[in-house]
Amino acid sequence: MSISISRPLSLKDVQITDDFWSAYIRLVREVVVPYQWEALNDRVEGAAPSHAIKNFKIAAGLETGEFYGMVFQDSDVSKWLEAVGYLLETGADPELEQLADEVIDIIDKAQHKDGYLNTYFTLKEPESRWTNLAECHELYCAGHFIEAAVAYYNATGKRKVLDVACRLGDCIDQVFGNGPDQINGYDGHQEIELALVKLYNVTQNEKYLSLSQFFLDERGKEPSFYEKEFHKRNMKVHFPMLDIVHDRAYSQAHVPVREQQTAEGHAVRAVYMCTGMADVAAATGDTELLEACRRLWRNMVSKRMYITGAIGSMEHGEAFSLDYDLPNDTAYAETCASIGLIFFAQRMLQIEANSEYADVMEQALYNTVISGMSRDGKRFFYVNPLEVWPEAIGKNHTVNHVKAERQGWFGCACCPPNIARLLASLGQYIYNIQGRTVYANLYIGNQASVDIEGQQVKIVQQSQFPWEGLAQFQIETEKEVAFTLALRIPKWCREAKLHVQGETISLAEVCTNGYAYINRTWQPGDRVELVLPMQVGRMIGHPNVRANIGKVALQRGPLVYCLEEADNGSSLHRVFVERETESEDETRFEDELLGGIQTINVRGKRLESSGWGDHLYRDNAETYMNKVALKFIPYYAWANRGSGEMTVWVKEQ
Repeated sequence: MSISISRPLSLKDVQITDDFWSAYIRLVREVVVPYQWEALNDRVEGAAPSHAIKNFKIAAGLETGEFYGMVFQDSDVSKWLEAVGYLLETGADPELEQLADEVIDIIDKAQHKDGYLNTYFTLKEPESRWTNLAECHELYCAGHFIEAAVAYYNATGKRKVLDVACRLGDCIDQVFGNGPDQINGYDGHQEIELALVKLYNVTQNEKYLSLSQFFLDERGKEPSFYEKEFHKRNMKVHFPMLDIVHDRAYSQAHVPVREQQTAEGHAVRAVYMCTGMADVAAATGDTELLEACRRLWRNMVSKRMYITGAIGSMEHGEAFSLDYDLPNDTAYAETCASIGLIFFAQRMLQIEANSEYADVMEQALYNTVISGMSRDGKRFFYVNPLEVWPEAIGKNHTVNHVKAERQGWFGCACCPPNIARLLASLGQYIYNIQGRTVYANLYIGNQASVDIEGQQVKIVQQSQFPWEGLAQFQIETEKEVAFTLALRIPKWCREAKLHVQGETISLAEVCTNGYAYINRTWQPGDRVELVLPMQVGRMIGHPNVRANIGKVALQRGPLVYCLEEADNGSSLHRVFVERETESEDETRFEDELLGGIQTINVRGKRLESSGWGDHLYRDNAETYMNKVALKFIPYYAWANRGSGEMTVWVKEQ
């Protein structure tokens, strides 16, 4: 059975012109990618060393030395290269392309004759290839390189990088499978699954798709592949602090993927796996696999996701814990996990046009993802808490994973290049097309060239997001053309209005699963206006979320807001917002604050603490409140003014 899917527009066909997002993409091109190149070459003063490029040079025989870094260090180079591919697809940059070609030449030289590619095992454990799949990330690194190769090939048409990827894919296909001389197993960190589908899409070689499905179907079978492998290598472990072999839920290997009911274990692994599952389901028509995707999605977003679109609530294992366990101050909420959630959402949106997927994509993008990078593009968050008390960091071990300020680089530097590759490819997330229907998923200003069954149409979108809820579309075509424009109606908007050529359209009559379908024969110059009023929402959590009882979070449009010490003073735990109507919350655009942001000003109270002396506890102590004016800023903008307290959820009185 086939599954009818939509497809995103290619980056070549979408030019982003948005005031808000163009600045981020320009930052990625002009600052982030060059900065990360310097970091990968160990030229950033004060930053944790990477050694990633040098590892490849040593493996290629171009330099001497020893491997340094994490076992998955190669992936940082691959994600950088993938971001470069996306940037080149959206605009020529001869110097950057030459630099990438030089990196590809080095990688080509580092590849073994049989197609194997991994600097850690080449340099450090050459006799141990494929012996510790549970821990050592060989397939993870391979997957990230394959993704990079596909992106770079799509951008430049140069075969060399794709040939390296195909040789690597062929090597893996020879090693893994059900044959008597093959490894009947799977990776510990999912990534190869979705990468192989990308390689299949660009080459149309069915063996890559079959191999991806093989890896998914082997996961979680009994007897445990991890344990057999563990005993075969005499119980040697790479990460002694984690019992990956026996804690199989950590890598979603506790039961077969088709039987999994809840999102378990390491959050990034989980969403990468789900992305691969959705890809394979779409390509093969596997409805059982698709139903498993739906089940895991529902558990994630309805019981295990933060209001910021972050997932992974506990530091141990960077993992999900249990339903409704969403602590704010100890949240892990890794940047990469929200990026992976966006991947998963995009794939599900291609399978079924349901606005919920795009809503979550928007939620994670506008909040956790861009919170993960400073305004100058040179500092990053790995962990994205919803409450921070800087004084406790370093003194209370339960919050030591939290940082009050972004870091220049990391020993495990997966997040910075992940942000770069997502933002560089943002144009792929705005629209989907299926037959004669064009879906607008995100309201980001752009000019898009769309092929409507052989007829070229230009769609010009102008957006005032995220500050005001207005999106306008103009259809530019040489002659009339019949197609359907489907516009997402976000869940945060209560009173959306749709106008086509000045005529008001009843949303009740044209909406299905959160999309408003405008089916007409379009004339050159036809205009559509979607008005999405952005009211300040006093959000409350499900009663089972223990951390948020009696508290509210402010949201306006796609943006979640927070209190920061820089505006409101310290001891934010003693602050309350007054229970009042939303109309009394004042919004103001402040051009000079944090690059220009919309703030929300709310009447509040602060619990005073005078008269306590040396008392820690008192009987029938009198307390009193002072009225205060509270200023909320978008969550993504916090921690750009030095170290200080921050909280998203605030007590209401």
